[in-house]
Amino acid sequence: MARAHHSGKEPSQRMLRVGELIRHAMAEILNHGTVTDDVLDKQVITVPQVRLSPDLKLATCYIMPLGGKNIAEVLKALEKHKKFLRGEVARMIDMKFTPELRFREDDSFEYGSKIDQLLRSPEVQRDVGHIIPPDEDEN
Repeated sequence: MARAHHSGKEPSQRMLRVGELIRHAMAEILNHGTVTDDVLDKQVITVPQVRLSPDLKLATCYIMPLGGKNIAEVLKALEKHKKFLRGEVARMIDMKFTPELRFREDDSFEYGSKIDQLLRSPEVQRDVGHIIPPDEDEN
């Protein structure tokens, strides 16, 4: 059976599966306060996504502190502790080699908000015939 080559455009099932394993491990590490750092101790940090390189040697962890505050300080603190974090991830997941970790700001919430605003704009509403209801109180 021939092995399919990955084009690099879409993540493979293995990349997605390993990314989820690392995401869960990182979330657990950050929520349990395993890392002793003043900046990280003051923040609740979410890890919405982890993307892996096709060779599984590099994991990009997208992070966001609660409320989106102090993102630069949080990224700096995570970079400072990335060797320790990699060791903790290696301890928690069963892989022959643990990928190198890098950290980036997660902008998916901001992107989603922009798309939502565009869809609710008068120009789009006119074109689609008012399919999307106007922004209402979401409580």
